Amino acid sequence: MADALLDHSTTPGMSPASNKKAVVVGIYGVQGSGKTFLLNQLKDRFEGKPFAFYDGSQVIGSVVDGGLAAFRKMEEQEKDYWRSRAIEDVAKNCAKSGKVAVVAGHYMLWNEKNGSKNIVCTQKDLDTYTHIIYLNVPPEVIDQQRRNDNRGDRETASVAHLARWQLAEKIELRSLCRHHGILFSIVSPGSNLLDIVSTLLCDFKEHSVEYNLSRAIIGLDDTLTATHGQLETILVMDADKTLAAEDTGALFWGIVSKATSDAEIQHTLIDLFKSPLGYSYAAFRQAVLLYEETANDHEFDALCQEVADAVTIYPEVLTLLRSVAQQTHVGAVVVTCGLRRIWEKVLGREGLAEKVKVIGGGRIADGFVITEVVKSALVSHLQEIHHLYVWAFGDGPLDLGTLKQADQAVVVVGKEQTRSKSMEVKLKNAIRDRNFRARQVLLPDTVPPRLDVMQLPTLQLDESHFVRFLLRRRGLQEALHVTCAPERNAARLLATRMRDAAVAGPGLREAHRRVGWYLAIEHLADVLGVEECPIQHVQGKSATGHQLSHEQKTTIVALMRGGEPMAYGVNDAFPLAMFVHASSANDLKRHHLQDQRAVILVDSVVNTGKTTVEFVKRVRELHPTIRIIVVAGVIQAKCVAEGSGLNGALAPYGKVELVTLRISDNMYTGSGNTDTGNRLFNTVHLA
Repeated sequence: MADALLDHSTTPGMSPASNKKAVVVGIYGVQGSGKTFLLNQLKDRFEGKPFAFYDGSQVIGSVVDGGLAAFRKMEEQEKDYWRSRAIEDVAKNCAKSGKVAVVAGHYMLWNEKNGSKNIVCTQKDLDTYTHIIYLNVPPEVIDQQRRNDNRGDRETASVAHLARWQLAEKIELRSLCRHHGILFSIVSPGSNLLDIVSTLLCDFKEHSVEYNLSRAIIGLDDTLTATHGQLETILVMDADKTLAAEDTGALFWGIVSKATSDAEIQHTLIDLFKSPLGYSYAAFRQAVLLYEETANDHEFDALCQEVADAVTIYPEVLTLLRSVAQQTHVGAVVVTCGLRRIWEKVLGREGLAEKVKVIGGGRIADGFVITEVVKSALVSHLQEIHHLYVWAFGDGPLDLGTLKQADQAVVVVGKEQTRSKSMEVKLKNAIRDRNFRARQVLLPDTVPPRLDVMQLPTLQLDESHFVRFLLRRRGLQEALHVTCAPERNAARLLATRMRDAAVAGPGLREAHRRVGWYLAIEHLADVLGVEECPIQHVQGKSATGHQLSHEQKTTIVALMRGGEPMAYGVNDAFPLAMFVHASSANDLKRHHLQDQRAVILVDSVVNTGKTTVEFVKRVRELHPTIRIIVVAGVIQAKCVAEGSGLNGALAPYGKVELVTLRISDNMYTGSGNTDTGNRLFNTVHLA
């Protein structure tokens, strides 16, 4: 396994870890645990690889004048200084060389005779180490190894004392590591100890937030490659408390706790996620190490089976998934922060394993962990790279990013006593900010809803209308999402000035400019969202205002010449946006879109949509994932009808959103003195 991981680190297309500080791994354990022996084995195995191995005592001896003999005569405060210097030198050397440092060291020295307990792990150690591997050697074995060593610098200790010493180190180190962002792994020696530690070191070397996301995306892409048919829609579903009422993590640790008499097994996921690590990438990585520590592969699989046997998928969810499984254009994937193996077994029992794949972790071999950020990124990947219409289903705060990113969001609401308490506030805030629209499904349907049904409308998964809507073929018509200003008096007044033959030149340009501003304020702000920004209040104090979300990373393109006045109106509403004039699609250059989040293409009229397609194609050539919004004063109805040529032409370029003041059934195309461009710029006489 370790050799495979080392080979994988040079796989083409995979970027190496990009941790900001050097990876420094401590090998800890009670004196006599075999740290030095293991270190020498690792040196031999990883010869020529990007690892550097250090015996902590020897490093201290190398930095202290007079070596270890002089060090042992020092007072504790002075010793701590040199211990700190030693680990600092190790970190500097490895940061410079790019190698992973592996250091054999001590956490504490505990004299049984006089009871003195000396913590020799320094603050600098805790600031430097990224990982600590603890050798959990049976005290009887440690005792025998200490006797065989015949080292005169070690105090004698009974087996009972060694056991107390070891337990104290494990408990204290586990807590300190969580408070300092250090990943902590306890390994129990056996015939395969060298393989286990080697695998951990290879994993520690490669893993980072960026590497983790890339591996998760590869896992998702592999899953989609294995599907049969051309997907148009995909369901992305959380697992625990979404597919079923059960929390499989709690069930897993409940079984483990009952099966062991080890008093130290008080490190369930609840304790972990309540620690300073929270629900971070590091926390989920630490969870994997807990699972590795608790059971070998065979034991882990058996535990997962026992948990899976206790899980029952909601009947409504099961029926929906079976309906999806019969489709070739609709798929489903479970993306879970929990244990992939459990949910594979649950779905396999229901005959869904081939059709509904699970993206998740739980073991080192899985290669990645699922976090809130990863979940949301996977949905974005499905939309932007695979051009899929995404329905997201989730129940808790870790699903909120996924729900907000998806095209359609469904909040699964379970029993009050088991549902997330913090989700209520987070949902309310998301809805209040006007960037989030969702529906809720009550499972079972007797439970009270979240918030109120006006804020979060309810739906039933077995309702025929809902099922037809979810399963319908989207095909080409989903390329274009049209938002038309409602028939309000404001829209009527604005449209009148644009259509009035008596209005031309500066007056008509001003009318178009006002329409651009109106569409930006009334509709584009909802489409793209808004964000808070600091402003200076008229009373002289600081206050909070709002602006377009990522306004400075938005490009407004005026399609010349007819789109210019309306584009100026959009720019009036969003003054921080970049403004570009473009007479043809080729006028758009890479620097106009580089690092931008959205592009707004503005034209006065969309007749056949030919110009729109040319510009959208050009945008996609320059920026494959940027969000595209087309703004127009009027659009011909036939152009955006279901199955229209515009929809078909835009299909290869992913989702395009169109915002317009009105949609006209009038098939007339202006020319001469009725051409909008001529009317705007008083060039009718030149036509």
